[in-house]
Amino acid sequence: MTTLKRTRLYDYHIANGAKMVPFAGYEMPVQYNLGVMKEHLHTRVAAGLFDVSHMGQILLYPKSGVIADAALAIETLVPVNILSLENGRQRYGMFTNDDGGILDDLMIANRGDHLYIVVNASCKGNDFQHLKNNLGNEFQIDMVEDRSLIALQGPLAEEVLSKLNPTVKELRFMDSITANLLDTECWISRSGYTGEDGYEISIPNSAVEEVVQLLSQDINVEPIGLGARDSLRLEAGLCLYGHDIDINTSPIEGNLNWAIQKARRAGGERAGGFPGAKRIHSELEVGPSKKRVGILPDGRAPMREGTLLYGSDNRNNPIGKVTSGAFGPSIQKSISMGYVLKEYTDLETIIYGDVRGKLLAARVTSIPFKKSNYKK
Repeated sequence: MTTLKRTRLYDYHIANGAKMVPFAGYEMPVQYNLGVMKEHLHTRVAAGLFDVSHMGQILLYPKSGVIADAALAIETLVPVNILSLENGRQRYGMFTNDDGGILDDLMIANRGDHLYIVVNASCKGNDFQHLKNNLGNEFQIDMVEDRSLIALQGPLAEEVLSKLNPTVKELRFMDSITANLLDTECWISRSGYTGEDGYEISIPNSAVEEVVQLLSQDINVEPIGLGARDSLRLEAGLCLYGHDIDINTSPIEGNLNWAIQKARRAGGERAGGFPGAKRIHSELEVGPSKKRVGILPDGRAPMREGTLLYGSDNRNNPIGKVTSGAFGPSIQKSISMGYVLKEYTDLETIIYGDVRGKLLAARVTSIPFKKSNYKK
């Protein structure tokens, strides 16, 4: 039996009534005393505090001392323009494989003399090895083990965090800086995975409990578990790796075209040069055979992950499958995301899901389900 790891905030979770569950090799809080529904809604109107310390933090230093060398090197692994990423900015990207599938999705920040990469918990060991195997001896690649990671999300996140350091008010969405909280050097980005304004904060392990306790004393802050984190990101139309995207889906099938900048596309100044470029460029040009879409069931019964989808009210030929589904507390509707064949991707197309043996109607819709509130 594998022993589950614990983050530095385990005692904090227990003290706040968390129900702990196994997740990506860790004991993590799925909910607290408020319950998933109230935690979700609280994040939408105030500020929710998330422990995301299970995720991987990786530093990539060019031995040449030239940050452009690191940017160009990582561009051999991602279909994203990293060379143009300015100091103090970060960008969403993904590692692709030779077949154009997604090995992981991640965040990449330019921190002046190195790149800071945040990867998913379930992939972090493989991602670290992937970097080591492919970038050779010209770079120092370090897995960060002495820092924790938290997220403060919601419309009052700025008000709460600026009490500890007013500098955070100046950040725009996807800015990334080093700033002190309680005289401790923290790495702060204005980003998150809820569709709300907010911050992700890397804090030395020695100080994370003190910072979190202080943030929690604010009347506007509640601890939020994995349950609400999942429904928040689903309302925001954001992918969960291993569910909505994986090694068998391409970024174009995953409806992530927006993450591939012109410079890396066919005809761009640094077109291709990343694994799976041929397939990805082809799908950008002619479209994929299937695509991730938003799905709104007609009734309140949720179409959950694994629900088979059909193009008519019989079971002759499935056209796709749901990859995420739940009730959306903010919009008071059941919502799902999934993949359907390209001829069923037009908005308002009627499709059917097999829910407990019954075929129920649903509509293809745009994502996100709830408009995001980032500070641009």
